[in-house]
Amino acid sequence: MNHSYRWVIVAAGALMTCVALGAMFSLAIFLEPMSLDTNWSRTGISSAMTLNFLVMGLGGFAWGAIYDRVGARPVVLAGAVLLGLSLVVASRANSLIVFQLSYGIIVGLAASAFFAPMIALTTAWFDTNRSLAVSLVSAGMGVAPMTISPFARWLITAYDWRTAMFDIGVMAWVLLLPAVLLVRQPPAAAAASDGTPAPAADGAGLSVGQALRSPQFIVLGLTFFACCAAHSGPIFHMVSYAMSCGIAPMAAVSIYSVEGLAGLGGRVLYGVLGDRLGVKPVLVAGLAIQGLVIAAYLAVGRIEQFYLLAVIFGATYGGVMPLYAVLAREYFGLRIIGTVLGAATLLSSLGMSLGPLAGGMIYDATASYHWLFIGSALIGLGAAGIAIAFPPQPSRQKLQMA
Repeated sequence: MNHSYRWVIVAAGALMTCVALGAMFSLAIFLEPMSLDTNWSRTGISSAMTLNFLVMGLGGFAWGAIYDRVGARPVVLAGAVLLGLSLVVASRANSLIVFQLSYGIIVGLAASAFFAPMIALTTAWFDTNRSLAVSLVSAGMGVAPMTISPFARWLITAYDWRTAMFDIGVMAWVLLLPAVLLVRQPPAAAAASDGTPAPAADGAGLSVGQALRSPQFIVLGLTFFACCAAHSGPIFHMVSYAMSCGIAPMAAVSIYSVEGLAGLGGRVLYGVLGDRLGVKPVLVAGLAIQGLVIAAYLAVGRIEQFYLLAVIFGATYGGVMPLYAVLAREYFGLRIIGTVLGAATLLSSLGMSLGPLAGGMIYDATASYHWLFIGSALIGLGAAGIAIAFPPQPSRQKLQMA
């Protein structure tokens, strides 16, 4: 394996996150035809997505710990097998509970097997351009709505929802199982000479418990949680908010699409800036921009204004997300990176689960989304404030005393 093989790891990781997250989020495409065909309630079907978020958080922590022990290939192999199997089983479900268990729990467990382990593996392969590489792996999530979701819609139109879900499950096996063979741990020499200071390179001799109690992880986890709590509500309720501002339904949906496209560019932009300027200042600036843009949505009413903010908002929330993994790598090194990143992902999933629920409760109580955007903006600026408190990269002695 030569040095250039690290870009194969990036490509494999991007493919895996695209297929896994695309399959999970395509539930929105299946919602209407499933409800019409089975008479299952939309609430019941949609609850599978809530289960996805909760299981992804717990699964990310578990898979990350397994990665630290056995490496990436066994983890992503298990994820690939489970993802295809869960979709095939869900496509044949004859009761809502079977569907919720197969799609909500097993799909969530399978999807979580790719993100933290492949991000952790990527940070191990790269000594330079690390932020960019991690951003490109996570870009697979941004590509998913433009690939898997339209493919699902085409299959449903051409056949039916059961055939479509079955075919996507088989497609997951066809794409992911060969990609698993490309996944390799970095050469030992590269891991030992990656230019990282020695305390971070070996995890500073920390146990997992010491790492998760350290000031570095507490700030990292709280920032990740607040960041996701800030943007999840506006993302989920953006279409409804735009319609309440007088935007036509189809145009309102296009705002969401613009955010997704901007997120792809944002991941690359923030990755390059992180490599050149340092991860911490780029993250703090991005979080501050995110909070301000969320607040700015309260002052717009025309579609072109929504598009402009969607470009900035999408690029920002898409761009900052991969930076947490780079910080985790710099603080805690390779030995326990999977567990640490999995724990941070668990906190981010909890943050993501709050916004949609809070937005719905606020709208039901006030018939307006104004307080959602005000609260989200304040949380977003709070995330930037927390990020400012990131301690310097720790010495071995300081971390072991944490």
